[in-house]
This record gives sequence, structure tokens and C-alpha cells, in this order.
Amino acid sequence: MWRDPDASRLRAVDLAGESIAGILQRPSRTAMTLVGIVLGIGAFVAVLGITSSATGQISKQFTEIVATEVTVEDLTVNDPNVEQTAFPVDAEARILAVNGVRYAGTYWTIPASRMGGVTGVPLPGTQPDATIPVVATSPGLADAVRAHLVQGRAFDPVLNGRGERVAVLGGVVARQLGITRLDIRPVVVVDGIPVTVIGIVDRVDRHPELLAAVWVPRGTAERYWAGPADPGQPPRMIIDTRLGAAAVVAQQAPLALRPDVPDSLKAIAPPDPRELRDRVDTQLSALFLVLAAISLLVGAVGIANTTLVAVLERVPEIGLRRALGAQRRHVAAQFLAESTFLGTIGGLMAAGIGVAVVVAVAVSQEWTPALEPWTVVAAPVVGGVTGLVSGLYPAIRASRIEPVAALRH
Repeated sequence: MWRDPDASRLRAVDLAGESIAGILQRPSRTAMTLVGIVLGIGAFVAVLGITSSATGQISKQFTEIVATEVTVEDLTVNDPNVEQTAFPVDAEARILAVNGVRYAGTYWTIPASRMGGVTGVPLPGTQPDATIPVVATSPGLADAVRAHLVQGRAFDPVLNGRGERVAVLGGVVARQLGITRLDIRPVVVVDGIPVTVIGIVDRVDRHPELLAAVWVPRGTAERYWAGPADPGQPPRMIIDTRLGAAAVVAQQAPLALRPDVPDSLKAIAPPDPRELRDRVDTQLSALFLVLAAISLLVGAVGIANTTLVAVLERVPEIGLRRALGAQRRHVAAQFLAESTFLGTIGGLMAAGIGVAVVVAVAVSQEWTPALEPWTVVAAPVVGGVTGLVSGLYPAIRASRIEPVAALRH
């Protein structure tokens, strides 16, 4: 095949050399451009790594908390012919006899129509909300919901059995009533009845709505505020099980609690932890991938802007090359190569920085760092592709510069 010996050619080695020379010619601008792409792809790598590490911890937490909880609800609460809860007085003892159960406790909200409100005594300068809920609880509820008492103690079977006028405050209610100390034996008034506060709960792993309520023993509630429970909030039993036992406990709980009428209770088993974990992983990954894509877009805009400025500054150089025989594709290839090199170098740097950030965050949070290998390997590739795409418009614009117009510039 005949070739014109005078035809202009651009070898790959020459293209690489010219591109590297063009990048090194303006080191400060190159450094600023690299900052953009490093931040973009570094955020991409770091976000994916932190997401993987965080979801691992979330999965573990869901396995420990969600997968070990069984809820039993009273289905007779809306029956006008039933005045008492379907949970017997010895409900805790009955359910604790089921293999796999660690703790259990019942609770229900006393209807506001039977309550005259809750106030603190004394309450200098405080105006508590009169709609503070009061819940009747059995002694085992604190352990079942994994409550942490910052002060005092929870109920015991003796206080419950005697119907003592004592209460445990959720942290929200304690702050609302201005009660921060128990050494002065603070008292709250529930429907005109003074009740001594013996404990303050500042955290629960399950059912956080209990932090905004006043807890009174079940025996006390039945003694002073007997009657049907709130139809909108049926009585519940919270059962804390061993790992892997929740499904079996949920099947046996209604029969163990009420062998005479097991249909009066409904046991709710926890969802499959694997499905729950996968759902959380998917939602978090999708959210953080969007954030990483935005960061990457910022880096791409930085490369495009820098390359375009370089084209405008190098118009005389482009005109000289064209006058000496360089073709349009040669000019376009040079600027595309420069932007691709910038993106690739930025991707390599971003991979290292992203891994370092993931490890630092995991160590600071006492997590196990988790990062997919493909994320690190793909970083320079993503950087190169981003640089290539970002340099398309500046390269096309450079290739359209005519030699005569360029030399007059």
C-alpha cells in the first residue's frame, strides 16, 4: 500500500511525550486540576468504603437487636366485653419457661381519659405538658427493652405485687419535669396521686417512645387506674430472645401465655435479618453513590475548564503545529491525551487517599474496615475515562483552529 512520505504522522511515543510536556509546562495549574479530580474520585472511593464498613456495623446491630425481639399484642383490647388485658399476672414467668427466652415484660398506655395529668412536686419555674403518657409496666420490661438507668433502679416483683406508688421516668419526661436528682426523693403527681420517682432511664435499645413516658408498676396501675387499655395502643409483651430462637418463640408464645384462648394474642416475629440487611445496604449504597457521583462531576468540570483554558492560551502553538503539517486529529489527540493523563494520575492518587480515609474512619469508630477491591482498581480507570470525556470539547475546539487565524492571534 502506497503512502505519501510527506504525510504528517504522530506516533504514540511522540504523543505521550508531548502530552507529558504540556502537563509539566504549567505545574501549578496541573496541581490545581489534580485537586479537583482527586477530591472527586477520592470521595467516590472513601464513600463506598465507609458505606461498606458502616453497613457491616448496621447489619450487626440489626442482628443483635431486631432479630432477637418478639412482640406479642393483645387482640382483645377493642372488645367492649373485656375489661382486663389478655396477659395474665404471671405472664413473665410463663414466657420465661419457653426455651430461648432471655427477658420479657408487658406494658400498656393508660388512657388519657382516666388520667388527670402528670405534674412534678416541686416544680419551680417549669410548666410540664399535661399530656405526658403513663404506661403500666411489668418488672421485666426494663431488661426486655434493654433500658439503661442513669439513676436509681427499675421495679422489682415486690413493688409490683404490692402496688407501690413508685415510678420510673423516661429521660425526656425527667427533663420536661425538671427532675435531675433522686437523692431528694422527687415526687410526681399522677391524677392527683403522689408517686415517688425511683429511677430515670436515659436510653433504651427498643421502643424509644418509652423515653417520653412515666413508667408505673402494673400492680399500681391496676390498683389505682383499673380499666381497659387505650384501644389505639394495645397491651404488648416485649420478649428478648437468644439469637436464632425468635421464630420458634413467636410460635409458642400465645399458647404459653394463654393456653385457654391463644387466639387472643398475636405474636410478631422479627423479619429475616438477611433481607433487612440487604435492604439497608441497598438504600445506603444508592444514597452515597449519588453523593460520590456529584463529587466526581465536580472533578470532571475542573478538568474540562482547565483544558479549555489551556487551549485558549496555546492558540499560537496550535497554529504553528498546523502550519508545520499537523492535522486536526493530531491536535485533538494531544489535548485528549493530556486530559486523560491528568484523570488517570488523579485517580491513582485518589485511590490511596480514599483507602487511607476509610481506614482512619473505621479505626476512629472502632469498626472493621471493609472495602471492595474493585473500588480501588477502578479508581484510575474512572479517572482516565473522566479525563477523556472532560477533554472532548476542548480537544474538538482546538482541532478547529485554523493556522492563519492562530498565527495572527
